[in-house]
Amino acid sequence: MSNPVKILIVDDEPNVRLMYHSSLESEGYELYEADSGAKALEQCAAGKFDVAILDLRMPGMDGLELLDIMHEHGIETPVVIITAFADVPNAVNAMKLGAIDFLQKPILPDQLRSIIKDVLVRHEPEKGKDQTQDFDYYLRCAKRAINLRDFAAAKSNLVKALELNSNSPQAFNLVGVMLEMREEYDQAKRYYGQAIKLDRHFEPAQQNMRRIFELFNFGSSDEPINLENK
Repeated sequence: MSNPVKILIVDDEPNVRLMYHSSLESEGYELYEADSGAKALEQCAAGKFDVAILDLRMPGMDGLELLDIMHEHGIETPVVIITAFADVPNAVNAMKLGAIDFLQKPILPDQLRSIIKDVLVRHEPEKGKDQTQDFDYYLRCAKRAINLRDFAAAKSNLVKALELNSNSPQAFNLVGVMLEMREEYDQAKRYYGQAIKLDRHFEPAQQNMRRIFELFNFGSSDEPINLENK
């Protein structure tokens, strides 16, 4: 019998934690809560979590400081970042620490359940998994490697994905995200642009391109990172 999935919900507002809890409890997850960054660190030190849901804006130790300390201490728990419009510049910094999954307020229960499932599938141990190495498999492996800031592995998996489908806007968009995390912004724009060229209606790449443009030209943006999580 497999161990239950453990999820840590970190938010200083009780009503928000209750909403997240209510949205996820039907999935059979083992849910834990922390009302501050300090308490979240204590819980991470006491036991391993499969996913942490983290609000960037909290009093005392804010979400970005918490994520930075988790990174310094080698806590590799995948993190889903909850952002508000004003948090986007901080969200970009969070991405540089390996957080690549974002939800923007207001959050619908279906959105939260969907992104949690995506993160869990991506980080599922290889043992016992379906080992079919298809296009989706390589994209999933690339996202996991980006989470862990293993850019060599991410690049290798993205190359394999593009060998299987050289006209994939999803793969080119993900290459752009990887390059943006490495602060190679000109290269990132090239890959976002290639994704848009392949599909001018592909919103994730459009959104990422808008964010970079606005950050460099206006100093801020309302556009979060978009990996096309389903």
